[in-house]
Amino acid sequence: MDERATKKVVIDAGHGGSDPGTSGNGITEKDYTLKISEYMKKRFDELGIDSSMTRTTDETLDATVRPKRAQSFYGNGNDVILISNHINAGGGDGAEIIYALRNSDALSKKIASEIEKTGQNVRKYYQRRLPSNPAKDYYYILRDTPNNESIIVEYGFVDSTGDDVSQIKNNWEELAEAVVKAIAEYIGVPYSMEEKEGYYKVQSGDTLWGIARKFGVTVDELKEANNLKSNTLSIGEYLFIPSKENETKNVENEVYMVKAGDTLYGIAQKFGLSVDELKKLNNLTSNNLSIGQKLVISTSATETATTYTVLKGDTLYGIANKFGVTVNDLKTLNNLTSNNLSIGQILKIPTNANNKLTYTVKAGDTLYNIARTYNTTVDDIKRLNNLTSNNLSIGQTLILPS
Repeated sequence: MDERATKKVVIDAGHGGSDPGTSGNGITEKDYTLKISEYMKKRFDELGIDSSMTRTTDETLDATVRPKRAQSFYGNGNDVILISNHINAGGGDGAEIIYALRNSDALSKKIASEIEKTGQNVRKYYQRRLPSNPAKDYYYILRDTPNNESIIVEYGFVDSTGDDVSQIKNNWEELAEAVVKAIAEYIGVPYSMEEKEGYYKVQSGDTLWGIARKFGVTVDELKEANNLKSNTLSIGEYLFIPSKENETKNVENEVYMVKAGDTLYGIAQKFGLSVDELKKLNNLTSNNLSIGQKLVISTSATETATTYTVLKGDTLYGIANKFGVTVNDLKTLNNLTSNNLSIGQILKIPTNANNKLTYTVKAGDTLYNIARTYNTTVDDIKRLNNLTSNNLSIGQTLILPS
């Protein structure tokens, strides 16, 4: 086993007691850093990672006491990771990670990557030197915890004009979980959320509609809870399942009753289907609906397949190669009698044969950064997605090499 797997973790809840830290927009730093730290401690315990907290109450720890407290649990060896949790201020937007001069950027880079997956942008991960002595770290918690792998995580800005305030208030657990995941994988401890109540691991053949129905929520609630921009799922990913029961759900025996204002597109989106699938399931020849009309909402058409919209220049061979299936698989699943395709035509793609990863583009993403994160090349991503330029759109779904 990698020697990093023997590492212990010290969780430092920044500020506390008479030192509230920064505050604004209903956020007080010392309160959120304690909540985040308590959450981390619980998760590390669940994963079997030895961890301790510098403070468990609203306690004042000054610059002399805090580093000593941090090193009182496991000593000052390099087998200790110190995570100091903080909330930023100053009008910026996004998370920041600062790591000690004595350490590499490997863990910070991993934390940044996991935080980005929550939907929060990362401004940078970096080191900062003390102006009076550039050989020393600027921040005392890094400077005065020698030999430990010490890192400061700033989860966002309380005075952000972007989405940081919402991220901190509503998604602080997801942000904390991102750091837990990064540390677990970094030190070689098997990571999962199966023991964490409220999460579901996506299996082969799963669809958003099927999962939503299983747990009594709507597709929209699932997408909102997991920052999903599309209905695409990846086998093995974890979804947070909202605990609130959906009181407006109108589904019984896979049938939906049309209400005033409903459209085929809106209903299809609600249940993770395409309009064409919905029309085929109900033998509809037009998009017209009647109030009170009952529509079959069956998962049979989607549990074994995802969909792909034919683009200019596409061929059956090219699409089959992209998704790791055969031309015959595509023709059989889509009842095709020839190899001819039409632009805009929707094809079903067997998901159990799809070994490709998917990624949803976020603000600030570039093809280069995505390729580097997933150990592939820009050319491979462009080829898999029929891209003719390096331009990306927020919310765009990219297929990545497995």
